This record gives sequence, structure tokens and C-alpha cells, in this order.
Amino acid sequence: MTKYIVRRLFQAVIALFVLSMLLFAWLRSLPGGPVSALLGERSTPEDRAALEAALGLDQPLHIQYWRFLTRALRGEFGTSTFVSPGTDAFEVFLTRLPATIELSFVALLLAVAFAIPIGYLAARNRGTALDTGAVVTSLVGVAVPVFFLAFVLRDVFAVQLGWLPPSGRESVGINATRVTGLFVLDGLLTREWDAAWDAFKHLILPAIALASIPFAVIFRITRASVLEVLDEDYVRTAQSKGLRSNVIRIRHVLRNALIPVVTTIGLQIGALLAGAVLTERVFSFRGIGHALSYGFTNRDYAVLQVLIMMAALIYIVVNLLVDIAYAVIDPRVRAK
Repeated sequence: MTKYIVRRLFQAVIALFVLSMLLFAWLRSLPGGPVSALLGERSTPEDRAALEAALGLDQPLHIQYWRFLTRALRGEFGTSTFVSPGTDAFEVFLTRLPATIELSFVALLLAVAFAIPIGYLAARNRGTALDTGAVVTSLVGVAVPVFFLAFVLRDVFAVQLGWLPPSGRESVGINATRVTGLFVLDGLLTREWDAAWDAFKHLILPAIALASIPFAVIFRITRASVLEVLDEDYVRTAQSKGLRSNVIRIRHVLRNALIPVVTTIGLQIGALLAGAVLTERVFSFRGIGHALSYGFTNRDYAVLQVLIMMAALIYIVVNLLVDIAYAVIDPRVRAK
């Protein structure tokens, strides 16, 4: 088990190293580069040369990359020029991260809570109207773009019906105590129930929109996995021995069927981070996706660097934990 964890850690470090090189090369290939972002398009050649020298952009690329890498390891990515002007870029990430964590957690919770039971029921009732309806729903979830679903949900339930707030993380006038930056959790911890309920209402629509694709993917993997397990000899043997259906369902079917589902859930963390860019923009939900969107639009290179690197780090760490959990559940993985 230790060798397996060490091997996966080594692979994770290599992946981050390669990503840092790609990010470094990509940011310096963008039109204008960081100098134009800081000085503007009407800057004089003298001003540009002076700033390039100050930033070390006149040095050879390998020296620039080494400086970039060492500063990134210290959490020094520069200062935001648009998303939060004058603020350290890493501070922008830390400020925006709780919103995305809260949104992604609720979205993943919704996806898992509905996808696994429905996927299991669809597999047990293969070929019925329930199965057909669930499969069609999952196809719609994959086919409909997240931003389109977000616009539809906001227009129907917020604008037309007025049941839920259309944007933001909390209503104007809510003076809640902040502890963790997770607004719902903060309201519960401080017993400010009105603030917790208000923050939860702001989460519902963006979480549903963000959960659509993970729900569809987890559902289809669960259904396919349960169908495969139901055809295994050990399930038929357990049935022939007269074991109770609950025992067969939990011990033999679900336990084995959920092995690939665990991996799928971990992989959906990356999909949630990607989908959050569009969802947070539509609902003005001020998380890292919202900041990343505005960073791209307005060439805030410092914010782009830290958000892309930290998002990749989160994705790699989550998948490392999933791989370890997978190895614990299925010892055959450790032998590969």
C-alpha cells in the first residue's frame, strides 16, 4: 500500500510540474502579455522596457521559468490588476475559494444523492418506463450546456416566479458573522438562522445547474455497474442460497458496483470546477470561477496564474485521495 501511495504522489508532482511549464508558456504567448495588462496599450516603449526589466521578462526563458516556479512555491503570484486591484493574487484565491467549495459541495451532494439511487433502481428495473425515463433524463443532463440551464433556471424560478434569488451569495442587508467563508455553515455555527437560510436559497439554483452533468455521468456509471454486477455468478449463487434481498443488495451488489462510481465521483470534482466558471458568472456567484472568468476577459495574469495552478492542485489532490480510497476498497488495484 505504501509503495502505491508513493508512486501516486510522484505522478502527482510530475503532473503539477508539467502543468506549471504549460501555464508559464501559455501566459507569455497571450497577446500583449503581462506588461500590456499592467501599463495598458498606450504605454511608451521606454515604460514597457523598464517594467520588463523590473519583472525579469528581459531574462532568458529558463531563468524566467525558474523565478516563476520558485515564487509559485512561496505563494507569490503577483498583484491583481482587475479582479481585485491592488490585492495579492493568492489572497484573491483564498477569499474566493470558500464560495466555490460551498457551491461545488452542494452540487456534488445533489448529484450523488439522486444519481446513485436512481441508477440502481433503473438497473434493477431494466427496460421499464422508469429505466427509459431515467436514461433520457441523463442524456438531457449531458447534452444541455450548463450556462443555458443556468439561464433557464434563473429566468423561470428567480425572475418570473420570484421563488429564489437571481444572483449573489446573500441578500443586501444581511450582516452575518463570518467564520469560515462558507456562508451556510457560518450561519449554522453562529446560530444566525436567517443568514444561513438566505445563503442556502442563493445556493439552490446555481447548485442545480452545476449538478446536471455530474448527475448524468454518475447515474450512467452506477446503472452500468449495477447491471454488470447483477449478471455475476456470485450474485446468482447468493440468490440460490436464499439470502435476504437486503443482504444481496448491500453486501454483494452495491458494494461491488460502487467501486467505479467512487472513482467517477472524484473525477467530477474537476468537472465541477470547470462548470463553476460559467455557473458563477451567470449567477454572479463570487467564487474562483467568477474570478477566473473576469481574469480571462480583462487579462489579469496574476489572478489567472494562481487560480489555474490552485484549481489543478485541488483536482490532483482529490483524485489522489480517490485513488487511495479505490485501492483500499479493491486490493487488486494496488497490485497493478
